[in-house]
Amino acid sequence: MFHPALKTAIMTHNAMKSTLVLVTALAAAGSAPLLIAQSSVRPAAMILGPIDDSNLVTLANNTRPEATAANDRGAVADSFPLDHMLLQLKRSPEQEAALETLIDQLHNPSSPNFHRWLTPAQFAQSWGVAQADVDVVSAWLRAQGFTVNGAQASGMMIDFSGTAGQVKNAFHTEIHNLDVNGVSHFANMSDPEIPAALAPVIAGIVSLHNFHPRPLLQPHHNYTFTNSSGTFYALVPGDIATIYNFNPLFAAGLSGQGQSIVVVEDTYLYSASDWSTFRNTFGLQSYPSGSLTQESPTGSVTCKNPGFQGSPSDPGYGDDAEATLDVEWASAGAPSASILLAACTDTATTFGGLIALENVLNGPASGLPSVVSISYGEAEAVNGAASNAAYNSAYEQAVTEGVSVFVSSGDEDAASTDDGSVATHGIGVSAFTSTPYNVSVGGTDFGYIPDGVSPSVYFNSTNSATYASALSYIQEVPWNDSCAGELVATYLGTTAPSLCNSREVISPLSADHFLLNAIGGSGGPSGCATGRPLIPGVVSGSCAGYSKPSFQSGLLGNPADGVRDIPDVSLFASNGFWSSYYVVCWSNPDTNVGGGFTCTGAPSTWSGFGGTSVSSPIMAAMQALVNQKTNSRWGNPNPTYYSLANSEYNSGTGASLCNSNTVNKTNNPCIFYDITQGDNVGACRASILAVNDCYRPAGDVFGLLSTSDQTDQSAYSAATGWDFTTGIGSVNAWNLVMGWPNPPGL
Repeated sequence: MFHPALKTAIMTHNAMKSTLVLVTALAAAGSAPLLIAQSSVRPAAMILGPIDDSNLVTLANNTRPEATAANDRGAVADSFPLDHMLLQLKRSPEQEAALETLIDQLHNPSSPNFHRWLTPAQFAQSWGVAQADVDVVSAWLRAQGFTVNGAQASGMMIDFSGTAGQVKNAFHTEIHNLDVNGVSHFANMSDPEIPAALAPVIAGIVSLHNFHPRPLLQPHHNYTFTNSSGTFYALVPGDIATIYNFNPLFAAGLSGQGQSIVVVEDTYLYSASDWSTFRNTFGLQSYPSGSLTQESPTGSVTCKNPGFQGSPSDPGYGDDAEATLDVEWASAGAPSASILLAACTDTATTFGGLIALENVLNGPASGLPSVVSISYGEAEAVNGAASNAAYNSAYEQAVTEGVSVFVSSGDEDAASTDDGSVATHGIGVSAFTSTPYNVSVGGTDFGYIPDGVSPSVYFNSTNSATYASALSYIQEVPWNDSCAGELVATYLGTTAPSLCNSREVISPLSADHFLLNAIGGSGGPSGCATGRPLIPGVVSGSCAGYSKPSFQSGLLGNPADGVRDIPDVSLFASNGFWSSYYVVCWSNPDTNVGGGFTCTGAPSTWSGFGGTSVSSPIMAAMQALVNQKTNSRWGNPNPTYYSLANSEYNSGTGASLCNSNTVNKTNNPCIFYDITQGDNVGACRASILAVNDCYRPAGDVFGLLSTSDQTDQSAYSAATGWDFTTGIGSVNAWNLVMGWPNPPGL
C-alpha cells in the first residue's frame, strides 16, 4: 500500500510525462556539429513503475574502507541525528550524452554554440531531472520519515534530514561508531540499497559518514638539509610575480579588475585582517579594487554560516589555515580581483565546501564567479561513487555557465588514498580533481639545489621593500619530499631503495623519518571514478576511470590509456624541501593546529606552507587575468591549454626550447615550461591484502611506488611533454595571457 503523499506524487508524475527534443538533427553523418536545442520543457520522467520496497538494488561503492570489523565500535542509537544529507540524482544516459555534446560545442570556436553560456535557470530547465521524478523521490523520502529540506531547481540534488534508524529502514544500511587510529568517526557499514523503481534517477547519497575531505596544504618544515648554508628562501607575492612573469601584466593594467574568484571552504578566516596585512606588507594595497568577502551562499541546499571553526569539536577545525592561504595567494595572482570566500558549515555527513559550491553555481546569474578554486581532496576509490558523481556533476554545470574550476591535484605523490603516509593502497588520484571538467593543478619545486647551482643565480642577496628577492624564472622539478624520489637519493649520494630502507629514515625518532612519507605533487590516471573496488580503497574490481577527454588526446607524452590523466598544469608547491616555501599571514594562535605565528616583523617569522593548495588559487588567478584580457569567460580552459601546448611541444623545437632546465630564464617565448627531471614516486609497503603497485627489492622493508610489482616501473617520472608529475608543465603568465586566442565574433 502506498503512502498517500507518494501515491499523489506518482499520479502527478504519470500525468506530466513529456519528452524533450534535445538535438536538432542535421543532414548527414559527418556534417556540421549538432545543435542542442534549448526548451521550456523539462526532460522526460524516468520513474515509470510502482515503487516496491522489497525489490531493491544496491548503490555500489558507497562504503568507506575504514568501515571494518576491526574499527567497529557498535551501532549508533536509532535516534542519532543525520542532518542535511544530500541525495544526488542523475540524468538518463541519452540526456547525459547530449549535455556532453553541448559542453564540447560551448568550447569549440567553430560551433555556433561557442561561449553561449547558460544561466543557472537555463541549465535547470533543460538539463535537470524531470520535476515529476523529483516529486516522486521526495515523496518516497517523506514516506520513510525523512524531512525534505529542499531540492535544487534542476532537481539534481535533494537536501534531506533524518535519523540513523530511518536510514537503516529506508536504505538498509546501519550507521556504526568507528575508532580509526584513535579517532572517533561514524559511517555506514554496507552499501545503501534503494527500490529498483527509483534507480534510473538516483546516483546515491553523497555520504553517510563524517570523514571529511583533506585540505591539501603542507606546513613548512625545517628539513635536515637544504643547501650548504642552510638558508631558506621564503616566497612572497613579488617573487611569484617575477618567477611566473606576472609583472608585465600588472604593468599593463591586467591585474584582475572586474573578475571574481571564489575559494570554496568550510570555515571563515580566523581574522580577516590577515588578508589585509598580507596585502599591505607585500605591496598589493596599491591595487585598490581588490577586495575580500566572506559569505555563506544561500540556496536550495541548506547552508549554515560556519564562522571561524576554531575548537576541536568543530568539523572544520584547522581548515582556517587552508582558507587563509587560499584568499591571500589568489589575491597575489590577481590583486585587483574580488575574492569571495564561500563557506558553509560541515553537516554531520556533508563537506560544507560542496554545499557552498552547489549554491554558488545555482544562484543568480549575476552572482556567478569567473573562476573557482578548490584545495581539498579525497581519493576516488575512497570518496565513493555517489560523492564522485556529485563533484563531477557540479563541475559539469559550472563549465556550461562559463565558470572555470581549478582543483589541487593532491599532496600525496601518486598515492592519494594513503594521505601522504607510506603507500599501501597503490596508485590513486583525488576524485575532486580527476573529472573532465576541471583544471587539475599539480606541484613543482625548484631544481637548482639538486643540480648544484648557486642560489645567487636566482635570488638577490637583499630583499626589496616588499621582501621580494627572486631575479627570474627558476628551473623546476616535480615537488617530491619522499626518500623514493630519485633527486633526493642522488643528492644524498645513494639510491632510492637504499635511502628508504636506511636506519636513519626508518627510525621514528630520526629527524629524517619524514622522508618515508609520500609527500609531493600528485598525478596519475583516473582509476575509480565509477565501479566498486574489490579491495577497499584500492583501484581494483570493477573500478573505472573517467574517459579520456578529447583535449588530452594527441599531446606529446600523454599516454593512450583511454582515461583522464592528471595533473593538467603545475606551479611551485613545495613546503621547503629544496629551500623555498610560501609565506602566509595566519595569526591563529592555536599551536595545536600549527598556529601561533603573528604577522609582525620580517615574513621569515610568519607561517609557511606548501602544497597544491597554493598552486591552485594562483593558477585560478592567472585564468582571471586571461578572462580580463579577452573580456570573456572560458568555462573549462583545458581545451585551450592543451591546444597551446600542442603548438609548443609538437612543433619539433618547442619542447627543447622550453625545457625548464635550459630555457632562457627571462624574455623567453614559452607559455609552458617543460619539466623533464625528477619524479613523484613515493615510498610504499605491501599491504596484508595485496602488493598494490609496490616494487620492493628482496630483503627491503620499503619499496618504490611502481606500475609493476615485479619490476621498477616508476610511478611516475618526468619526461618530455606531458607527464604524470607536472602535466603540461608550469606556466609563464604573460605569455599565456598574450598568447590566448581571441574569442571569434566576441
